[in-house]
Amino acid sequence: MQDTEMQPALAAMLGQERAGLRLIIGNKNYSSWSMRPWVAMKAFGIPFEEVRIVLNQPDTTNRIAEYSAAGRVPVLLAGEITVWDSLAICEYLAEQFSILNLWPEDVAARATARSICAEMHSGFSSLRTDMPMDIRASLPGKGRSIGSQADIGRVSEIWEDCLALYGAHEFLFGAFSIADAFYAPVVMRFRTYGVSLAPALQAYAERVLAHPAVAQWVREALLETEGLPGHNGSPEA
Repeated sequence: MQDTEMQPALAAMLGQERAGLRLIIGNKNYSSWSMRPWVAMKAFGIPFEEVRIVLNQPDTTNRIAEYSAAGRVPVLLAGEITVWDSLAICEYLAEQFSILNLWPEDVAARATARSICAEMHSGFSSLRTDMPMDIRASLPGKGRSIGSQADIGRVSEIWEDCLALYGAHEFLFGAFSIADAFYAPVVMRFRTYGVSLAPALQAYAERVLAHPAVAQWVREALLETEGLPGHNGSPEA
């Protein structure tokens, strides 16, 4: 499912106990971890209320604490359930809205998709630190360390393998999935820092940028005016 129109079966599910989802996020320009579940929910037409908390403000810690003791965003509130990690949020949504196939249907593809999301979730520290997400900026050539170059190479390898095995020249696993949402912030970094990619990978990055959910996030990020002094790419979740 590629658009944000609510399907009848989804509407019926939301009419029950799953109504009233709230997603707590940080600045769209900077918060790569917030971007992931937000894009996934928009891409699959899962309605939610957005609560945006500006990061690095005097009241930021207290505001986030109203929703989660972990002190980080994103946070998903689903009735009495609180989920406070981007990957956990996406897994929760995949379970609750199984008819939407947020993960690939094929068993092997799904295992690979989960693996590359877990790798993104726990790795690529140099890329995060040296090339933090800043959608409004244009910094070609900046942030190129030995570590970030190695991370760029690994991301390229992941994209090449997934597109060759499962992507059919569309998204990483054919249809848009949680995996594409997880790598969308990397697409933003590559654009900001002018990373040169092989033609097939650049074409994939352009398809991600053109996806309606990603395009909406970018539009809204460009409208933000807050800066984030000292922003170093550290994850918010």
